[in-house]
Amino acid sequence: MAGSATRVLMVYPAFFGETFWNYSEVCKLLGARYTAAPLGLITVAAMLPDTWDVRLINRNTEELTEDDVAWADMVMTGGMLLQQQDTLHIIRLAHKHGKFTVVGGPDATSSPHIYAESDFRVLGEAEGVIDQFIAAWEKGERRGTFTAEKFAIDVTKTPIPRFDLLKFDHYLYIGVQYSRGCPFTCEFCDIIELYGRAPRAKTHEQMLAELDRLYELGYRGHVDFVDDNLIGNKKAVKAFLPHLAKWVKEKDYPFEFSTEASINLSDDAELMGLMRDANFFAVFVGIESPDPETLRQMRKKQNTRRNIAESIHKIYSYGMFVNAGFILGFDSEKESVADAMVDLITDAAIPLCIVGLLYALPGTQLTRRLEKEGRLHPNHDVFSPGDQCTHGINFDPARPMRDILLDYKSILERVFDPIVYAKRLDRLVSMLDRSGRPNKLPQGDLRASFSSLEKVHRIMSGLPERDAFWKVFTNCVKNNPSVVSSLLLLTAVYHHLGPYSRHIIKSIDERLTALGVNDLVPAVAAE
Repeated sequence: MAGSATRVLMVYPAFFGETFWNYSEVCKLLGARYTAAPLGLITVAAMLPDTWDVRLINRNTEELTEDDVAWADMVMTGGMLLQQQDTLHIIRLAHKHGKFTVVGGPDATSSPHIYAESDFRVLGEAEGVIDQFIAAWEKGERRGTFTAEKFAIDVTKTPIPRFDLLKFDHYLYIGVQYSRGCPFTCEFCDIIELYGRAPRAKTHEQMLAELDRLYELGYRGHVDFVDDNLIGNKKAVKAFLPHLAKWVKEKDYPFEFSTEASINLSDDAELMGLMRDANFFAVFVGIESPDPETLRQMRKKQNTRRNIAESIHKIYSYGMFVNAGFILGFDSEKESVADAMVDLITDAAIPLCIVGLLYALPGTQLTRRLEKEGRLHPNHDVFSPGDQCTHGINFDPARPMRDILLDYKSILERVFDPIVYAKRLDRLVSMLDRSGRPNKLPQGDLRASFSSLEKVHRIMSGLPERDAFWKVFTNCVKNNPSVVSSLLLLTAVYHHLGPYSRHIIKSIDERLTALGVNDLVPAVAAE
């Protein structure tokens, strides 16, 4: 009935196993259960009628019980490709208990046929169709598909997410979103397919109201702007950042921010200065490849117009360390790329680098091209157990798979060697300029525990080659003490990156064995 107190159980699906991104060992060190909170679900929760009763279960941090499902009238779920298997499990579990299901999110939007068994599918940006779904439900309809018009959503109408549904102590950081969309045309990327090439930004007042809500609820610490390219609309973000800087200063710096941005950030000293003043401390940058021709063919031309290592160093000079993504398996790779990629990571001094195999995501330009060429593997949009690191290359590559995997193994062995990782940390310490930043993290920030000598010893004691890491720490305390917090975070991350890289190497060896490869020398050696 209209206006009835519908009981909604929102269930955030589990990501499959370990990935480069979940930093499980860092969570253990800091007492958290998972990295990031489910921003999409709590944003949808804010769009539901006030009369509806909403609960949230995150399958990455807590158990979903029989009693939870029994309480609900409907179960809402959905997520990304890496959550596909668990999303389907949740739908089937809800149906087993006679509950109606609603699925949405990027994977359902990209591959709706995979979720045909869900009672409702809400596809695209929820703001565009959630009212239609609510009206249908309250009229008594119990099945339907609602598809938003692409790229037509006015994000200035997006409500403040239901941060009150979160258990803050479960997470390393909390996410917010300022804008959607990216102006670039990278062939392998699904962001432009989901959100378009004209970035749409929230108003200053709207964004600060979200931060006010987080602050009022008592959260302190790391806040991630989850935008896929925060600087996609430079004019808008440059207008917003001074307001953000004023806000954090007036509140005595309760939050420290991270985000994702294209590498042309390094061209703009004004923009980097504004981000520094607003207390940004980390930026993820998609570098992908050291080869200009590969970058051109993947349509990532913005990375070809610069010296990448020097660009990263410029960002360091504004007090923000860089996490970076790299990918192997592009058609333009004519010979071994291992040495060039390792050299770039070394020259740029990027400790935290995510190196993966190319995966043709549903709905992308890459997938459409490979489909026309007859190179996609069967069921390429059905995600098998694993991730893009252990199960990447879901198509017939141009270069022999053997050579790609041998390159990949070589890169991981060298980049995540503990001595080599420590050396990159040491170079970062010499370049990261955090002068003028707050000296202490706010009370309540999980990372503040790194300041205790006991926690420092705990971080160091579990590391291989720990003397090398102690040497970097001592050097940092002596020569650049304002960087200690960032250094300890990136040192702690090695507790995850080291073992996970070895897990991937083992997986690569298994794939090589299946290919009949017994030697470890690439067919085309790097010069």
